Amino acid sequence: MHELGVVFYVIKDVNKIAKENQVEKVNAVVLEIGEVSTVVPELLIDCWNWAVKKEPILEGAELKVETIKAVTHCEDCGEDYETVKYAKICPHCQSENTYLLRGNEFSIKEIEVPND
Repeated sequence: MHELGVVFYVIKDVNKIAKENQVEKVNAVVLEIGEVSTVVPELLIDCWNWAVKKEPILEGAELKVETIKAVTHCEDCGEDYETVKYAKICPHCQSENTYLLRGNEFSIKEIEVPND
């Protein structure tokens, strides 16, 4: 389960950003995760809920996950299509001359803090 390692990196980054911005409490962190990023959102949230109990700034903070749909582009016919539904073979021309446009991202989108 690499989700725990991912959570540790997110916590490290959020703590750094909070410190730089003199934030004393974080309510929530919003992540963007690509549909084919190999990160399992449910496991990530479980790991998050365990790990933030040990972080004063993040204690009780919610982890919100937004999924980025995976899209593949076919170089032969120029069409884009759903990666998860069709995989590497283009549903328009049956070519395997394709590449992933988006869907493997992983980033911190937002850090929500209290309105003081």
